[in-house]
Amino acid sequence: MASQTLSAGTEPPVFHLKEEPHHPEGSSTALGFWIYLMSDCLIFAILFAVYAVLGGNYAAGPAPKDLFDLNLVALNTAMLLFSSITYGFAMLAMAKGRVGGTLAWLGLTGLFGLAFIGIELYEFAHLIHLGATPQRSAFLSAFFALVGTHGLHVSFGILWLVTLMVQVKRYGLIAANRRRIACLSMFWHFLDVIWIGVFTFVYLMGMLR
Repeated sequence: MASQTLSAGTEPPVFHLKEEPHHPEGSSTALGFWIYLMSDCLIFAILFAVYAVLGGNYAAGPAPKDLFDLNLVALNTAMLLFSSITYGFAMLAMAKGRVGGTLAWLGLTGLFGLAFIGIELYEFAHLIHLGATPQRSAFLSAFFALVGTHGLHVSFGILWLVTLMVQVKRYGLIAANRRRIACLSMFWHFLDVIWIGVFTFVYLMGMLR
């Protein structure tokens, strides 16, 4: 019994719990967003593959040479490329902590994005007016699916951009807003790369068929 009792003044043993590894705040957000981008890559890869298989099936209807206006498409491509450049300037302004500059460059990015969507909608309306609807041929079905899906992504990006601008205007460049702007930057540049593929594979190569 005496050996089991603690002597006077002896403190009981202290057991330390094993500390959990520390993860930087927001790291899971970046990882989750990269996973989302990879899933989007798969979606566009499938759409490109579908167009590669069906893009030559005109069903005795109009071919790319009969429909595409490369000058208009080149202008549309320039709008998206300019928007990517202005977003880069927004990131630089954010790094310097300039709220006004960040908002100004984001706003200009959104305007270029709206111009891109406006030109694309005009192109779609013109094609439909000519009778080149998605139901006309497999080529047109694949074309509208690929280009339309990209356009929907840009439209979503513009909505996200406006929401972020409201958040930055209200709360400033807090850590959460910086992460969100960085995630949208990856998304926006990703759409830029996809469009370069669309412009080359669908429009340029289509005019050579």
